Amino acid sequence: MAGTILAGDVGGTKTHLGLYRADGPELMLLRERIYATRDFAGLEDAVADFLGGGDSAGAACVGVPGPVVDGVSHATNVPWNMEERKLARALNGTGVRLMNDLEATAYGLLHLEETELAVLQPGEVRRPGANIAVIAAGTGLGEAGMVATAGGYHAVATEGGHCDFAPRGREQEQLLEFLARESGHVSFERVLSGPGLHNIYRFLLAHPQGSEAKEPQWLVERMSSEDPAAVISAAALEGRDPRCVHALEMFAAIYGAEAANLALKFLAMDGRRIPRWRHRTEDPALFTAQRLRSRLPRQGPPALDARKNRDPRIAQSGGGADRRGTCRGFDALNICDFLNEDHSRAHIACAESQLWNRAVT
Repeated sequence: MAGTILAGDVGGTKTHLGLYRADGPELMLLRERIYATRDFAGLEDAVADFLGGGDSAGAACVGVPGPVVDGVSHATNVPWNMEERKLARALNGTGVRLMNDLEATAYGLLHLEETELAVLQPGEVRRPGANIAVIAAGTGLGEAGMVATAGGYHAVATEGGHCDFAPRGREQEQLLEFLARESGHVSFERVLSGPGLHNIYRFLLAHPQGSEAKEPQWLVERMSSEDPAAVISAAALEGRDPRCVHALEMFAAIYGAEAANLALKFLAMDGRRIPRWRHRTEDPALFTAQRLRSRLPRQGPPALDARKNRDPRIAQSGGGADRRGTCRGFDALNICDFLNEDHSRAHIACAESQLWNRAVT
């Protein structure tokens, strides 16, 4: 169907697909659906189920959690081999574009209003129009940059989440040693992700401190039947278990440090953005301000500031497609909520007018 775009965000846990109608510079969301990624043998199967044989798309663009080389992606946390040519054939020759999910997210950030961003730590002098760093933890850890050019911003995808974890202080050094004994190489993704929070918890369980000595039975039972990271985060925010609180504190400390590292690498004088988290409480400062803000080092240029987004579909269509219900979506650094069992990595990853142009040309 001419004038329609199939947009998607493939994640290690969930795949979110949406069908849009292009209306000038705006996009109108026609419908969307979230799938469990592992319920399908491949991206083409998920897309076929979504379209149902009745709808078609004039172009398709999908964000994937890994590098895209010559139109092909073998993502680390997704059991699919994704290829532009295969998806195009499945869509009867429709123009298809695969792109790194953080690249898509970075483009989407350009379309957010200031009211949709919250400053976690202000820089002394912010320079609008300068480089921006983007970091997002989910099933894995994504990192990207927005490089300022004379013609506007250009998103740069990276695989920085797989860089060596650099501990700070003796406790983090012990965490590194603990994980290295299990897997050898320890990347930042091994500690900054849903599975990463569980890894931190397991480390603390093996090194009990004070009131953390005994693991409560209710926690054992919940973690055996639910997503461990979701249980840990919920217990921490509710203050029900000191070890869970400790794990979340460590997670925030490491996250803040790596956000600062990424900002230095991109000389991000227009700030660092930390998307993709849900806001669960009425008081976003409950976790963010008290814990994470204090963990963002002020190293590097004094202009660096850290900002979080409030938009649930961060990489959508110039921010114009169905921006209702923003507090349901990824409210960046309320660490707990991306781990909740009802959490959705639901940013629609590529439905921007510029990506429409790239897909059909």
